[in-house]
Amino acid sequence: MQTALPFIAALAFGYLLGSIPFGIVFTRLAGTQDIRAIGSGSIGATNVLRTGRKGLAAATLIADLLKGTVAVLVMTWLWGRDVGLAAGVGAFAGHLWPVWLKFKGGKGVATFLGVLLAVAWQGVIVFGVLWLAVAGATRYSSVASLIACAAIPPFFWFWGARVEALVFLLLVALTFIMHRGNIARLAQGTENKIGQKAGAPTGG
Repeated sequence: MQTALPFIAALAFGYLLGSIPFGIVFTRLAGTQDIRAIGSGSIGATNVLRTGRKGLAAATLIADLLKGTVAVLVMTWLWGRDVGLAAGVGAFAGHLWPVWLKFKGGKGVATFLGVLLAVAWQGVIVFGVLWLAVAGATRYSSVASLIACAAIPPFFWFWGARVEALVFLLLVALTFIMHRGNIARLAQGTENKIGQKAGAPTGG
């Protein structure tokens, strides 16, 4: 039976890794405006894209994704699957509430995907197919992200991975909470569609 220490260490390691605000780091190095002052004020790739720098947005997406992947893989290698999952939760929480930015971070979809990649790459395919299908049908990035995320706990449950299903259910709940503004705008009919420049942001 494992002691609590590996889980505490994994949560702390994941949180500190997840707290690295790559969106701000990359945009500052590139000399662009503070992304917290535009769009949603988020530090994620979607908001970085609003600077007009697609390369910076892609780099942010990859880096935010890898935060979750690295956290899970390192802790799984050291202490096993359950501790690795705890590190994934830590990384996700770190991205949402980074200590360096007064606990105001991103919305977590990229880091969610990074954790998923480390746990089960097949889930990434499920996520990607659903995201593309929903985004193509609705033109709403936020709707595509939320539906794709929500499909992951059932994916694990029917696969027989009950612990993973419960962990990702927690991540999905947090993702919906962080997208509450998008959900409100969807209800009001004011949410931006993909490719729309004016008005409210679509998440990230």
